[in-house]
Amino acid sequence: MTEASDAAKPEEATAGSGSDTVPAYSWYALGVLVLIYVLNFIDRQILSILANDIKADLGVEDDYLGFLYGTAFAVFYALFGIPLGKLADSWKRVRLMSLGLALWSTMTALSGFAKNATTLTVARIGVGVGEATASPSAYSLISDWFPARLRATALAIYSSGLYIGGGISLLIGGLIVENWNAAYPDGGPLGLVGWQAAFLSVGLPGLVLALWVLTLREPVRGAIDGLPTPEEPAPFRGFVQELFQVIPPFTVFGAASRGAGALVVNLLGAAFFAGLAWALWRWTGVFEQWLFLGVGYYAVFSWAMGLRARDLPTFKLTWGSPAFLCVVLGYGTVAFTAYAASYWGAPYAERALGVDKTDLGWFLGAPAAVAGFLGVIIGGRLADFLLERRPEGRVWVILFGLVTPLPAMWLAYTTDDVVLFYIGAFLAQMLSAAALGAAAASSQALVLPRMRGLATATFFLSTTLIGLGLGPFMAGYVSATNGDDLSLGVLSTLIAAPFGFVLLIAALRLVPQAAASVVERARAAGEPV
Repeated sequence: MTEASDAAKPEEATAGSGSDTVPAYSWYALGVLVLIYVLNFIDRQILSILANDIKADLGVEDDYLGFLYGTAFAVFYALFGIPLGKLADSWKRVRLMSLGLALWSTMTALSGFAKNATTLTVARIGVGVGEATASPSAYSLISDWFPARLRATALAIYSSGLYIGGGISLLIGGLIVENWNAAYPDGGPLGLVGWQAAFLSVGLPGLVLALWVLTLREPVRGAIDGLPTPEEPAPFRGFVQELFQVIPPFTVFGAASRGAGALVVNLLGAAFFAGLAWALWRWTGVFEQWLFLGVGYYAVFSWAMGLRARDLPTFKLTWGSPAFLCVVLGYGTVAFTAYAASYWGAPYAERALGVDKTDLGWFLGAPAAVAGFLGVIIGGRLADFLLERRPEGRVWVILFGLVTPLPAMWLAYTTDDVVLFYIGAFLAQMLSAAALGAAAASSQALVLPRMRGLATATFFLSTTLIGLGLGPFMAGYVSATNGDDLSLGVLSTLIAAPFGFVLLIAALRLVPQAAASVVERARAAGEPV
């Protein structure tokens, strides 16, 4: 047996026999989760096809549109993902997903009644809070429905909903806007225009899907790994504790409860992030972006310090693990460029290339759904295939998803030919999508079963507060300050690639040993396993 297969053995050994048959119900349940994620990204991504109409009606600029799509959503998605991730580790995950789906669907529908930027921002915040329930619950459920040998594949199938939903949102949004505005050129019922009708149309079906989700059966946590975990007797206690540790200004009281030293560290952290946000505001002239991100980064800092005091094993296996950090931050740079290209693709083609919304739905949105689906499925299968042969196999797939989309993005945003733009956008979407399943499975492999919800929330901190919170805004800001040049704006996000490359090269060396020593490191930190 080779050294690579020996190193991969510990993770496989916890999953039972490699020939175990996965029950049909697991695949059915995974299909329902995919539908949830499809709707998740329809509700999130439809803002792309509506961006130019919102800009015209509300009188906003590209930097605000980037803030609305990215930061306003991302900060609350990330922050509430932490306590909701804890709740996913202790409560009924199926119930949590159903409640979250009902909330974000309601807030999406309410976006359709927005008459100004403030109202739309508040609704967007609500969508972020609701959607924060989805992936921590789903990742944890999938890890209990599927053995380790198939988790990257299962997580990739789930993640395909991201690309399917994001792609068809352009088609759905374009058709609704153009048909509504044609039928009601002066505004329809309740005075709603096309972009408002689109929000309503995609928000309301989620309330029906939330009832379907409630019919799913809750699996026994950790049983498939031979580590069955009993239910928490007071599941909401941990949720409230995490909420108190992550939502300012309660974070100050949470730090004070840990002692004077913790309070001083917390206040110094608050001062640092406040000063950084102030400096960036003065430099860019954009207040809301840096206020939201400053609060978000300070809140995450507070939470991480609190986690270290309350749950040292989880802290050691996430924030205290160089391997874990290199994986999640490395994938965050993939998300940085991918989110910017995904969001700004439709507004760019509409403005710079003169493409109408219906054509964008058919020739950009629908192919993007196919590209993302193919990329994430192929990437997931490749990650599992390589893991069987090399312990760092999944990290190679993340690195592939970082580097290979760069030429395709350059082609898409420098050509004057619409067909070449579509081809470049298709390839960039497919190649970047390949990294997601590998990154998600790698992060799950580096923690214990009881930590998976919080590990997922931490993973999404990187994709949201770095990728979603900064990528689309940077593209919009560069565009707004350079004469509405969206080509320059999107291409400016490629600056993240060298940083991601360094992180993932480090992960190639760190992940194999970390994955093989999860239980030992948890025990050393005080975990009773």
